[in-house]
Amino acid sequence: MKLTLKIMFVIFLIWMAIGMYLINTSHEKAQIVMGLGVFYFSFLFMPFFIYYRYRDGKYKKYILNDEKLKAAFKDFGKD
Repeated sequence: MKLTLKIMFVIFLIWMAIGMYLINTSHEKAQIVMGLGVFYFSFLFMPFFIYYRYRDGKYKKYILNDEKLKAAFKDFGKD
């Protein structure tokens, strides 16, 4: 999965570089290439990255619950 993400990211970088080149040369399809690159990044790369990064419950330390809020604000306002 990690190798797949690296390959997908390299593809994205190459895609954006080609899109920038096409924009600089005023190619008629430059905006389409850049739009498809953003689409690829948003709907293919990012979901795979988020799944890879937060599978195995690693996201649970970022979720606020009552115990964490009580611990954070326990000494708040006591001066």
